[in-house]
Amino acid sequence: MKYNIMGSNLQVVIVEIMPGEGLYAEAGAMNHMSGNMNMTARNRGGILKGIGRKFAGESFFLTEFQPMGGPGTVAFAGNLPGKILAIPISPGRDFMAQKDAFLAAQDGVEMSVAFTRKLGAGFFGGEGFILERFSGNGIVFIHVPGDLVEYNLAPGQMLKVSTGAVAGFEASVTYDIQRTGSVKTMLFGGEGIFVTTLTGPGKVYIQSMTAQKLANALIPYMPSSDSSGTTISFG
Repeated sequence: MKYNIMGSNLQVVIVEIMPGEGLYAEAGAMNHMSGNMNMTARNRGGILKGIGRKFAGESFFLTEFQPMGGPGTVAFAGNLPGKILAIPISPGRDFMAQKDAFLAAQDGVEMSVAFTRKLGAGFFGGEGFILERFSGNGIVFIHVPGDLVEYNLAPGQMLKVSTGAVAGFEASVTYDIQRTGSVKTMLFGGEGIFVTTLTGPGKVYIQSMTAQKLANALIPYMPSSDSSGTTISFG
């Protein structure tokens, strides 16, 4: 399999696959494909796996792609301005991603639901109780809003992150929360009561913009209706 990630903040990944190779993707993620590409909707893993994907913000059915009669190409894109990241998965090197991050993966990669192990991290970590876990062997493509910053944490090295800004991390990284500081800092510092902590070893990816922050920034510019039904535009 060959791939090329193109663009800046509205990225698309173009994947070339050979006969006999397989690729599956989130329903609706396909942007375009060659004429010899066969596309089939399947519930990979059965009903329980499908329900788990729904809890993780993904679709119950996934779309599988296979070329017919020769090499084929298929392209995928996210639904918000952001970045596409290609993550290599191998035995013993699982990867955890935020909900709704999955875009596409090779057949050898298994996507499952992972639960945060600590109650506080689930409530206040910004990613919720449910994360996406990728295991097996192959490449998985994830998409997150904003730009991405990569860190390779040494054993015991900690990184403090604004809640909700963790795009993903290797499964060897410990995910938890910590208070932002004094009561005054928690109330008036503008960063909330808790920050997410990531402790190495392993790679972590931090996003510069979350979907929630993007939505909040756009609200003042969205049209609304008054009591008479008249549309009022702002900005």
